[in-house]
This record gives sequence, C-alpha cells and structure tokens, in this order.
Amino acid sequence: MNIELTEMEFRRLLDMAYIGNWVLNSTRGSDRFIDYDNIESRLFSHCPAHGMDSLVEFIDGMARPSAAFEQGGIHEAIADYEDSMFFEILAEELARRDMDFEPIGPENFSELTNRIDEYIAEFELNGIDNISLDK
Repeated sequence: MNIELTEMEFRRLLDMAYIGNWVLNSTRGSDRFIDYDNIESRLFSHCPAHGMDSLVEFIDGMARPSAAFEQGGIHEAIADYEDSMFFEILAEELARRDMDFEPIGPENFSELTNRIDEYIAEFELNGIDNISLDK
C-alpha cells in the first residue's frame, strides 16, 4: 500500500500516531500493544528522508519519537484532552449520583443533561475549587 502525503500531512500523521499509541500504551507497563509500537516506529523511521531528523531517534535499531518531538507540545495537547475528559466524566458521574444512579431513559435524559451542564458551568468557573469530600 502506498499513501501520498504532503510533508505537513506526514507531520500531522506522526502526531496522530504518537497520540494514539500513547493513549493505548502509556498505562500498560510491560503489557504493551507491541504492534502499535511497531507501526509508530515504522512511521517515525521515515522522518530523516523528509528532513525531520530531529523528531526521531534510533534505539536498538528501532525508530522512536525523539525527546525533541515529545517535548515539542504534543503532551500539552494530550493534557488538554485529559483535562476536558476529566471534567466531562466527573460532571456526568456527579449528575448520575445526584439522580441516585437510576437508569437513564427518555423520561429523565433532559434532567441528566441539565445537571451535567450545571456541573460543567461550575467547573469552567472554578475548576475543582468548590469540590469537597465528606470524611
């Protein structure tokens, strides 16, 4: 299979492959999905041929994203996504808790979404500053 990409499209594909592999493997320890590591490595191995030497390093013959790549803002994008997901998941869990975790159906779906929206609005204003736990 051949795929033709511009240099910018290839660069974006590197970002997407890294993010995808990071999401799949970053919490797995030694139980990684090696096939995703291998695909990422194959993509990054093409960096030198496209003038992107600084984005790749070779370790034991395997192409890996370089420290420069990893420190170039990709983790900020991942962190932005994680922050967004954290607040969305927390808002839904709190809304479901407020509704005693009753099953959600057409009759109470708008109540759930209204509660979620209220929590999201609170988080946008104050982050987690107003969250407290009873001990």
